Amino acid sequence: MSKTKILSLESLSVQDLEEEADLIPLMTTDEEEAIHKEPLPEVLPILPLKNTVLFPGVVIPITASRDRSIKLIRDVNQGNKLLGVVAQQRGETKSPGPDDLYTKGTLAKVLRVLKMPDGNTTIILQGKKRFQTLEYTTEHPFLKAKVSSLEELRPEDNDPNFAAIIDSIKDLALKIIAQNPEIPSEASFAIKNIQSSAFLVNFVSSNMNMSVAEKQDILEIDNLEQRALMCLKQMNIEYQKLSLKNDIQTKVRHDLDQQQREYFLHQQMKTIQEELGGVSHDEEVQEMRERAKNKAWDEKVAKHFDKELAKLERMNPQVAEYSVQRNYLDLYLDLPWNVFTEDSFDLNAAQKILDRDHYGLDKVKQRIIEHLAVLKLRNDMKSPILCLVGPPGVGKTSLGKSIAEALNRKYVRMSLGGMRDEAEIRGHRKTYIGAMPGRIIQNVKKANSSNPVFVLDELDKLAESAHGDPSSAMLEVLDPEQNTSFYDNYLETGYDLSKVMFIATANSLSTIQPALRDRMEIIEVSGYTLEEKVQIGLRYLLPKQVAEHGLKKAAIKLPKTTMQHLVAGYTRESGVRGLEKQIAKVVRHFAMLQAKETPREPKLMAKELEFILGPAKMLRDSYENNNVAGVVTGLAWTRVGGDILFIESLISKGNGVLSITGNLGKVMKESATIALQYIKAHSEELGITDDFFGKHNFHIHVPEGATPKDGPSAGITMITSLVSSILQQKVKNRIAMTGEITLRGKVLPVGGIKEKILAAKRANIKEIILSQKNEADINEIPERYLKGLSFHYVSSIDQVLNIAITKQKVGSTKRR
Repeated sequence: MSKTKILSLESLSVQDLEEEADLIPLMTTDEEEAIHKEPLPEVLPILPLKNTVLFPGVVIPITASRDRSIKLIRDVNQGNKLLGVVAQQRGETKSPGPDDLYTKGTLAKVLRVLKMPDGNTTIILQGKKRFQTLEYTTEHPFLKAKVSSLEELRPEDNDPNFAAIIDSIKDLALKIIAQNPEIPSEASFAIKNIQSSAFLVNFVSSNMNMSVAEKQDILEIDNLEQRALMCLKQMNIEYQKLSLKNDIQTKVRHDLDQQQREYFLHQQMKTIQEELGGVSHDEEVQEMRERAKNKAWDEKVAKHFDKELAKLERMNPQVAEYSVQRNYLDLYLDLPWNVFTEDSFDLNAAQKILDRDHYGLDKVKQRIIEHLAVLKLRNDMKSPILCLVGPPGVGKTSLGKSIAEALNRKYVRMSLGGMRDEAEIRGHRKTYIGAMPGRIIQNVKKANSSNPVFVLDELDKLAESAHGDPSSAMLEVLDPEQNTSFYDNYLETGYDLSKVMFIATANSLSTIQPALRDRMEIIEVSGYTLEEKVQIGLRYLLPKQVAEHGLKKAAIKLPKTTMQHLVAGYTRESGVRGLEKQIAKVVRHFAMLQAKETPREPKLMAKELEFILGPAKMLRDSYENNNVAGVVTGLAWTRVGGDILFIESLISKGNGVLSITGNLGKVMKESATIALQYIKAHSEELGITDDFFGKHNFHIHVPEGATPKDGPSAGITMITSLVSSILQQKVKNRIAMTGEITLRGKVLPVGGIKEKILAAKRANIKEIILSQKNEADINEIPERYLKGLSFHYVSSIDQVLNIAITKQKVGSTKRR
């Protein structure tokens, strides 16, 4: 039986009124007889029920949410309060019609209508008698149908078979109530007090845990004795299910008791085993004491360890804190206190290792060799803390392995990307459940050396959260004056990290905390030129991919021209990760041919790349012609290296409005405003009439509007574009520029010069205009990067315009 709820009409609430909740008062035999004699109206409004079936005599609450149902209830409540209740064949039907309902239902009387706080309407219905729908007369605003009464065939008053069935139903109902904890004990009193046999059958059928279809089958049986038998059959099924459920719960409870018993037995066995010569608590403590004698820690750490070991000795091994304390002491014994690997001071061998694994990166290699040289002269020098900053894929992380090999040190790496909990760095206090040391101490323990090369990858990706700021915790780690005694919350004492060589990597310095940036030696690792990528591809990437794909060295040969075409046509990046993926595709093609035993020449020509990789895709960096006025090539810095961008401007008739498009940031918009104001202020010098600005509108656009752009370096490019459009004069061929402008006409220096130079070379630019103060940046760049480029160093906008804009006129601003 389902859970029965005994409710009073005065205390109904939203929580109490569910579709399956049943209401008791109970019906007597006299009341049932009176209902049986009541006439059945010829036409009844029909209320569809979704999840239940109403039986004669039973009182239930129904929550109405459909508009048609609410309209029906209002009309009936104002009239004779009689309506027909018919169950839906499918509960998911939202707006049921005549074909969606069963043909037999129950005449019901509205006892009460309640307006709920949530806006729904709940009605209290009492079933009267069964009927059959003959035909539906209307469907709007609600269903109405002609109905006829269903006669009920009842057995004789003293029929012994029927009396036995009724007694069985009562007994089984009481058993179900006794075994089901979800049914309140008051329901047993209700069953005992029911006088009418027909009402007992209807009441029990209404409350049983059956589907709507099964309940409808019982309602449609005309013979009361047959209906009682069907009810008894369903009750037996429910009683068997309930008994099986209780048996399973009893078995599970027994299994838990058995586990508890086995636990105590195991504890007794453990004690007996220790008595027979197994490992005892005292032996564990003694073993730790012996291991501690061989540790090279100082007096302060030794004193702390002895104190904690004495605490372990006093503990009961059965308590939970015992394992926590033992793990804590195991960490002390596992850490490499003052254990160092011997550095290799062969500078030539170190240089060869660095050159073998990485092409270029001269600044980084030089700094490592310098450190080795000073370390060779003075052995107690603290290790430097380097930060390699550059775009992805240029070899920052892999450089750490090469440095470790060159120094003959252990190598550990810790990724900081997405870390937002300070405890990841400093650890948790050991009083917390599941506490552990921070990842710095964990990695030192894993290296088994106190002077490893420790790579802190993606330092710029540290994130602040409610759990603390990990970048602030890194201040102590990366400060040579503080990390001689790094405090880990779990360790509860200082650990010397001064001999660890920390190498941090980052893609951008802008997101690194200034105090943290100040503690590190910044080394910029810029992108590779086309020539460098070709050499890296031939020397490193191709042999690596050939070996990984199970091919022999002679199975594939890429001439230098093929590699150049591969780099230029299929990659656009500062690093070489994309290049390695394209080389891997080529090698996989050769591996497939070899597996199919298809013969082919090992030499791959440039024209064959299109068959393997498809058409060349990376064409954006190519320079466009100067046939259109107002189109100027600028140089930009991005997180993945340098890039070129085109500044376009257009003049149209209007009233002096400046429009700026292309998803530009605030700084770039300000540069455009400064450029136009400067032109207005110097219109006479530029040969522009005073009334020109009032009669024309000015539009500046930077293509690829989906990409956000910002920064001051496009200032001179914007002013050159506007002047070219206004004067309708061509911009010098194959020239690019970068620099910030002021209202006074000054050209200020900008950053990212090397990356911008590489982007210019990729785009086949021949001349570059820079601020005079950027000349120092050019002098630091190796000569091989500058080959084929000429530079114009300027200090004013006048110089920029004189160099960039030619005297040659164009026909129109439309693209040719």
